Amino acid sequence: MLSFEEARRRVLADVTPLGSERVALRGALGRVLAQKVRARAPFPLFSASAMDGYAVASGDFRGAGPFTLQLSGESRMGGTAPKLVPGTTCRIFTGAELPDGADTVVMQEDVVRDGDRITFATAPPPHANIRRQGEDLAAGDVAIAEGTRISAFHLSLAASLDYAELVVAARPNVTIVSTGDELRAHGEPARPGSIPESNAIGLTALAEQAGAVVRVAPLVGDDREATARAVADGVRRSDLLVTVGGASVGDHDVVRPALESAGVSIEFWKVAIKPGKPLALGRAGAAHVLSLPGNPASSLVTFSLFGLPLLRALQGDQRPLPVTIKLPLATAISRKPGRLEFMRAKLAYEDGRAVAVPLVNQASGAVTSMAWAEALAMIPADVATMNKGELVEVLRLADV
Repeated sequence: MLSFEEARRRVLADVTPLGSERVALRGALGRVLAQKVRARAPFPLFSASAMDGYAVASGDFRGAGPFTLQLSGESRMGGTAPKLVPGTTCRIFTGAELPDGADTVVMQEDVVRDGDRITFATAPPPHANIRRQGEDLAAGDVAIAEGTRISAFHLSLAASLDYAELVVAARPNVTIVSTGDELRAHGEPARPGSIPESNAIGLTALAEQAGAVVRVAPLVGDDREATARAVADGVRRSDLLVTVGGASVGDHDVVRPALESAGVSIEFWKVAIKPGKPLALGRAGAAHVLSLPGNPASSLVTFSLFGLPLLRALQGDQRPLPVTIKLPLATAISRKPGRLEFMRAKLAYEDGRAVAVPLVNQASGAVTSMAWAEALAMIPADVATMNKGELVEVLRLADV
């Protein structure tokens, strides 16, 4: 069996990002930027006041205060600032252009106004309460790097820089093939020995969150030829084919021979993790293939750990791997060592600090604890017990 680190390295090796397309700004949320966003002009475009107050030239203040200056104009948002008359002050509002000749702004709370006479208690320092032209970005500076997954905050910045469209990575096409004689579509009448298929909908949601376009193929029974046909169709239509179930070594596990007969070259078949040991990676031409175990927790965990980083890499995401954090365990744990375990856990606060709370049911088929979990606590392969309060590496499911 491969280690987790080696398996993930192989999944992300030799991945060529897909093409790109131009989309309207509103449609870029969650997409990966394929062409960097540069400032076309200095940003801010002009020097402006950061406060409501009075614009002055700091050089007009000499000696000890107080100082009284005549009001000579006003600068407000949406208009052109008047030129500052030497020895006077200009009323200015937040965001308004700084008048030519002024180099500082005094807050209105710090002055006394008597008609058009403005009294300043002390000499103001230069450059106070001003957003200077180009202080954030000079013309040509990179504002958003290529490979960034676009958030709401990136959209706001792009709009501020006057972009109406962005060039983003093409969405990967994903096909999901669920296998097993026992499966029926959820909501259909039950038959003896059947269970509702539940993996595809969760996998679809995860893949779509990562930017993919997903097609769920019709259910396939434990039939090698039918599975091979579904695989061949999937690799022809997809950047990533995901098979679910039938990946073990039982008498009715037909996925591996079906993959091979459909021309899939298998890179590896087992990974030393729990849940999810029977996990395979393959290639068929340009298409990537991931074969996941059929148990719900195993399927969702392995796709989160391997499928989502692969989808991000196909989009040129500069951060295909999620960030992990270290948290103390809320309870002691005891387990059989041998494989790196991704233990489902909730997150809580105890004594003012975040802790990981392992859930009781860690069975690979426990879709309940998978739904209730907020994180995966990574228990090293050689560890049998851990005490309450020991630090453990944690992957938040919101970050997968």
